[in-house]
Amino acid sequence: FFKYPVEGSAEHLPVATTRPETILGDTAVAVNPKDERYKHLVGKNCVVPMSGGRTIPIIADDYVDMEFGTGALKITPGHDVNDYEIGKRVGLPIINIMNKDGSLNAKAGDYAGMDRFDVRKKLWADMEAEGLVIRKEQYKNRVPRSQRGGEVIEPLISAQWFVKMGPLAEPALAAVDTGDLKIIPERFTKIYRYWLEGIKDWCISRQLWWGHCIPVWYVHPSAEAAAAATADGGTGDSDIFVVARSEEEAYAQARAEHGEGVALVQDPDVLDTWFSSGLWPFSTLGWPNEDAADYKKFYPTQVMETGHDILFFWVARMLMMGKEFTGKLPFNTIFLHGLVRDEKGRKMSKSVGNVVDPLEVIDEIGTDPLRFTLAVGNTPGQDLNLSMEKLTANRNFINKLWNGGKFILFNLSEVEQPELDALADTSFTRAEIEKLPLAERWVISKLHMTVDQASAAYDRYDFGEAGRLGYDFFWNEFADWYIEASKSRMYGADPAMAAQTRKVLVYVYDRCLRLLHPFVPYVTEELWQAIPHSGKSISVAQWPAPGQFVDADAVANFDALQALVRSVRNVRAEYNVELGRKIPATVIASSAFQAALGEEGDIVAKLATLDLERLQVVGPEEELDASEGVRAVVRDGLEVFMPLAGLADPEKEIARLTKQAEKTEKNLAGLTARLSSSNFVDKAPAKVVDGVRQEQAEAQEQLRLIKERIVQMELLLSKA
Repeated sequence: FFKYPVEGSAEHLPVATTRPETILGDTAVAVNPKDERYKHLVGKNCVVPMSGGRTIPIIADDYVDMEFGTGALKITPGHDVNDYEIGKRVGLPIINIMNKDGSLNAKAGDYAGMDRFDVRKKLWADMEAEGLVIRKEQYKNRVPRSQRGGEVIEPLISAQWFVKMGPLAEPALAAVDTGDLKIIPERFTKIYRYWLEGIKDWCISRQLWWGHCIPVWYVHPSAEAAAAATADGGTGDSDIFVVARSEEEAYAQARAEHGEGVALVQDPDVLDTWFSSGLWPFSTLGWPNEDAADYKKFYPTQVMETGHDILFFWVARMLMMGKEFTGKLPFNTIFLHGLVRDEKGRKMSKSVGNVVDPLEVIDEIGTDPLRFTLAVGNTPGQDLNLSMEKLTANRNFINKLWNGGKFILFNLSEVEQPELDALADTSFTRAEIEKLPLAERWVISKLHMTVDQASAAYDRYDFGEAGRLGYDFFWNEFADWYIEASKSRMYGADPAMAAQTRKVLVYVYDRCLRLLHPFVPYVTEELWQAIPHSGKSISVAQWPAPGQFVDADAVANFDALQALVRSVRNVRAEYNVELGRKIPATVIASSAFQAALGEEGDIVAKLATLDLERLQVVGPEEELDASEGVRAVVRDGLEVFMPLAGLADPEKEIARLTKQAEKTEKNLAGLTARLSSSNFVDKAPAKVVDGVRQEQAEAQEQLRLIKERIVQMELLLSKA
């Protein structure tokens, strides 16, 4: 805090600053017009400290916050963005006191040539000596720094080239209003509007070594004048300039307007990268020659896919420039994906050391798993946390896809050429599907349902969902169920059934590869080329046609069989039945399910590891002794009963359960002891106490079930 002396008076204005060195560039002190403390000083002048007596006006401006600081604001248009706007509005002079190396120039008077931070200390000490200092306070401030060098950035006034953006933004905004432009997700339309409705003129010149050169040539009356303008680091600026496509064109224009003896110096600046990038949709296609073949074929395109973080910086500028220079929007749909972050959700940064190098991931995991993870794990507009766990899981999926192909190829290895030729263009009519066995009707119907759902997901640009549908169908339906079910037919005694199964396998697998090809192009191309196929590449193969026949009854019946198998597997796990041991079972089914079970009993037996010879199917009226086994309700109209004698060795199971009961009782005793302690119950957080009570309840229920199981096993042993 320091004093700004009022000229010709003993009064002063108290002013605060975090950058004392900029006092030397002040051109006004502003106060709020409603501030009673300073109203009488508006219109007077004050003396800039340590300036040799330079005076500046005291002005009134609504921008000043009466409650912030002292309510009096020093205005330095040459070194503060907000002050620059105030200075432009009220017509203040602009003083630049700083060189580009951070030292002060001649306009800083006695401090010229000194580094800015040295001046900060020296000027403050001089002001203290003059009695102009009020006090110092600690103040936390946001200081902009260079991303690369870490240096504190100083706002400076310099000559730059700008584009007037208002006329360019209007048609880009109108495109959203008319529906000519669609942004996905729709919520980003508000962000798009925010940027374009509040758009400011765009500084497009950059002082870099590379980039598109600014197409401006400064005109000088002679070569000597041009040499003088570029001497000692000068940029050759002139008030007279021409804009042209080439130096030859620039000279022709300059000589026509200013005489034959002129000399030109091109502006040394280059275009902002985003400006050059904004031209990309059409400048790469032969523009400005609108008859160029590529331009006529590819402009405009349909969908622009990019990250949401550059919606304004790149996408909006492509739209504005495309409309301005070609009269057409470069695309009609913007699809925005999220950013790829590390597994903890942090933005990847070299300084943090959490950058995932895609080339290293490809070397370790593969290209397809990385591509699949990025495409399927990303909801439109939402960021993706990339973890090695996800990548490894998706590599396992690629392996599953590969192994499915190996299984099919193995079963085609001894097939005659006429059958292979027929399989190269496999399809099924509705009539053909209706004649197939249940498992085949089911898997083809599920495939057709997946095609419908995936196609709809593509239509709404939900690419992640489209990939997940292909993943789920292949892994959870085709590989886990149908391939396993097909083995009983492939290795059976009926050659016609085996041939029919091969046809279904190739048909479904071919369509799976097509569904997954956009996500995992390399492995799907390799596998598609290996199986019987028609065409040169899967990349140009027909997308599976939506709207094909679905046998709803087959889907419902096979879904019921799947639920039955899962119930049996759960019981086997609960009773610790050895993996390969075949057990007897009785299925209690309504008439609707009995036919399905009769048709596919061998598949159910294989998938559930049941003894087919001791697998019975009875109606709901059949009475079974519940004490003799385990009865599981699968769904309405379908139950399964498994005799205890077939599930476990009673003596071994009693021994195992007794040990489990002892362990559970010990754990329960510890939990009960903790809850019996007033120190724990009264002092521990309520959330912790509730958690222990929940553990106690779970242990009590677990112990009850174990004891019930022991009683069952003892009863079974007594009847042996």
